[in-house]
Amino acid sequence: MATHKQNEKKFSNWETLSGGGRRYWYDSEREDSFTIRYVKIADANEVTIKILQEVYDASGKLVGIHEKFPVDLGRRQV
Repeated sequence: MATHKQNEKKFSNWETLSGGGRRYWYDSEREDSFTIRYVKIADANEVTIKILQEVYDASGKLVGIHEKFPVDLGRRQV
């Protein structure tokens, strides 16, 4: 289990959720102008609830989501 400090070091952005949990994320630019946002959602005790990747096109529109944890659901178009 990671701590707030460890998650803040790995993920450059975060927001506090209702109930005290946090949504952490960082973006990675691809050569094809798409952006992949890696997202981790943790509860108030920093237990990971969900990990996913959000795919954004060149205009910043969300075009796909790949949920990886707790179950890998594969990529789905939005």
